[in-house]
Amino acid sequence: MRESKFIKNLLIFLAGAFLFVMLIMPLILVAKEALAKGFDVYIKSLTEPFALKALYLTIEATILAVILNTIFGIASAWLLTKFDFRGKTFLGSLIDLPFAISPVIAGLFFIMLFGRMSPIYSILQEYDIAIVFAIPGIILATVFVTFPFITRELIPVMENQGRSEEEAAATMGASGWQIFRYVTLPNIKWALSYGIILCSARALGEFGAVSVVSGHIRGKTNTLPLHIEILYNEYNFTAAFAVASVLVFLAIIILILRNIVENAGKENKIVEISNDCNSDNTNINSQTITSQN
Repeated sequence: MRESKFIKNLLIFLAGAFLFVMLIMPLILVAKEALAKGFDVYIKSLTEPFALKALYLTIEATILAVILNTIFGIASAWLLTKFDFRGKTFLGSLIDLPFAISPVIAGLFFIMLFGRMSPIYSILQEYDIAIVFAIPGIILATVFVTFPFITRELIPVMENQGRSEEEAAATMGASGWQIFRYVTLPNIKWALSYGIILCSARALGEFGAVSVVSGHIRGKTNTLPLHIEILYNEYNFTAAFAVASVLVFLAIIILILRNIVENAGKENKIVEISNDCNSDNTNINSQTITSQN
């Protein structure tokens, strides 16, 4: 027992020390450096035009990426869990591709697909459509690196749900939209919310793919991570850490939301299990009474 207690305390100490060095200390240093020259300089760094433009572009790319990935995530998870078809395993593996390759490679992929070396570049130029080194390229890159998150949160839940409820609703004449709204969505709402939060967190901090396709055009195609890099390379450390504190603040908000959703999902699951147990006990009691009569 003493050895077990010693190991337990040692593991707690190591975990706490690791979190302090890797998480708490960086947060403290960011706050310290951001306010190194006073609060007025901090506010000025956040409200200057390039910083505001980078913030707006980051939020725009994040919102659009989350909307598109929510639609794709629900559709792909429904396809993979509710239907059987050839190539199903391959499609499931393909969805995980952004987890396996570097975001920089993803950015290069879009450069090759829509840049000067692309076979469709002349068509894009003819219609004055700019993809790379423009906002559409940033959105595409953000969508690509974040699209597995929602799908991967939904698939286990929808597999556990099975197909019986949807099939029963279909036999009763419900349309596809009614089946999704009244049968599927209530069962996946917590997993969907959790996936959206993870997708948002990843989109806000995306650097590699966006860095390749953005062109680093200050005030036009720079997101917050890219703006921080420029400020740091210019030795404007106070402004760089001030802008970084915004991402830290957003990350903390997302972490709080994630914990709220996670706890709500657990409580909802406990309530469902309790209701199922009570329903089973009621059925058993009714059957016992019936047999006795």
